[in-house]
Amino acid sequence: MSKRSLAAACSLAVGLFTQAAQAEFAGVEFSADMIQSGPQGSSDGKMFVGDNRMRMEMEQGGQKIVQIIDQQRQVQWILYPEQRSYMEQKAPAQASPAAKPAGSDPCAGIPGASCRQLGSETVNGRQAVKWEMSFSHQGQTVTSTQWIDAERKIPLRTETEDGATSELLILGEEQLGGRKVEKWEMRMSRPGQDSQSSFQWYDPQLKIAIREEFPGGYIRELVNIKQGAQPSHLFSIPAGFSRISMQDMGGGSR
Repeated sequence: MSKRSLAAACSLAVGLFTQAAQAEFAGVEFSADMIQSGPQGSSDGKMFVGDNRMRMEMEQGGQKIVQIIDQQRQVQWILYPEQRSYMEQKAPAQASPAAKPAGSDPCAGIPGASCRQLGSETVNGRQAVKWEMSFSHQGQTVTSTQWIDAERKIPLRTETEDGATSELLILGEEQLGGRKVEKWEMRMSRPGQDSQSSFQWYDPQLKIAIREEFPGGYIRELVNIKQGAQPSHLFSIPAGFSRISMQDMGGGSR
């Protein structure tokens, strides 16, 4: 597998567990095993969340790849242990409002985005703050409306300009992996298409979903969660690793 493919795979994993990466880590340090499964098979890895830092380890094509995100320094590294090399990039914007105070701007820290608070409303029996959100995409301004849960700081409802909507409904409390979680259903609809539902199990202490189920039999989850301070060396580049650029990665295997 080429380094470019490995980087793409790592980016996919970041997207799959983006809540943990972008929720300012909720002030809780922990480690966990990551599992993704679907009709084509399954893959696993490890996650370590420290003080505004996160490390993810996985294996793709028989090769190990590591991603470290340091939000305080606004930098992320993709490490290739077998080649003893790494690539440095700007850290992803903290798009999630999960750790922000109620009423704070959900666009804060997101380049090119702006938000306007429209007031407070009740959505499915829960108090929410209504926001108009705008950002630039390919030279055009895209606008959506979000209702963010006043307690959990997660979007309860989202409406986009093209008529697509998504809505979160709490179904109750459950025990999952020895942890007390909330089960939520997300209903998504788009004009001219059948609506679909997915499910997530939200951990109020970690402030992330530790299990998600999607249409088509796709599942991703965190298991073997262990809370506690994480070793600092997990979030730094090991000695002897050489920095590479995107041009160095090329398209062929090494």
